Amino acid sequence: MNKPAVSIVIPVYNEEANLETLFTRLTTVMDQLRKPYEIIFTNDGSRDRSGIMLKEFHERRPNHVRVIDFNGNFGQHMAIMAAFERARGEVVVTLDADLQNPPEEIPKLLAAIDAGHDVAGGFRKNRQDTFFRTYASKAINGVRARITKIKMRDQGCMLRAYKKHIVECIVASGETSTFIPALANSFAANPTDVEVEHAARAAGESKYHMYDLIRLNFDLMTGFSLVPLQVFTVFGMVVSVLSTLFVVYLFIRRLIIGPEAEGVFTLFAILYFLVGIGIMGLGIIGEYIGRIYKEVRRRPRFIIRAVYEKIDD
Repeated sequence: MNKPAVSIVIPVYNEEANLETLFTRLTTVMDQLRKPYEIIFTNDGSRDRSGIMLKEFHERRPNHVRVIDFNGNFGQHMAIMAAFERARGEVVVTLDADLQNPPEEIPKLLAAIDAGHDVAGGFRKNRQDTFFRTYASKAINGVRARITKIKMRDQGCMLRAYKKHIVECIVASGETSTFIPALANSFAANPTDVEVEHAARAAGESKYHMYDLIRLNFDLMTGFSLVPLQVFTVFGMVVSVLSTLFVVYLFIRRLIIGPEAEGVFTLFAILYFLVGIGIMGLGIIGEYIGRIYKEVRRRPRFIIRAVYEKIDD
């Protein structure tokens, strides 16, 4: 098999309803480009027929299709990371299997890479998601931009293209919890954003539920910035100063007016507020400690059951 110019990386988790259409459309697009290419599917512990279908794709197009089969569900980003470790193309494109990002948009990203950019990130035109997910994503994008200083127009779009050296840097980082688009942009010298079409999910359901989205954004915030800790530290200092002044005020008031019971509920409200802030701060610290714990225990990020690919003679 000739060394490919382009590697297409696709994580798959319970997407049997979309895979046949995805494969047909994707191979049509790539064949028309007339560049040597490979498609690397990672089966992320699917419980439906996805794994069987991916093996069939390899049997149909052994020169173009490689399949990594996990022995469990390790998450989208680890599925991409496993494929990154084996990608051979000079340009690596990530694509979701749900067809919300049409494969026909891949040439736009490749054109941006050919123009000299080392990272080309898609941003979704006329996003076909629920009102809540669309505007929650915009809000999170805004918070992320201010906290991490990483410029991405649409962090939730996984239709992206990377130069090979960027992928090698991502693999070399060896992080167990990471957000690949942000990590790539932190390594990039000349990133860009490309407008791409977005379609409603044709079949199946989203694999990202509310908790998963919250978890992913915690990884993004704590993995690329110390701002949450710094903000909480400054806020704690301000609250401490105000609390001290308030205690001095109450002491002077007691000396002047005498014992009072009318303000007890106000004091309870202030106490509950401060306790809530303290618990929130412990949560932020816990997020950072949790990341350290994951890194130092050095467990495998994923376990591969099998790899299906054509072996060069």
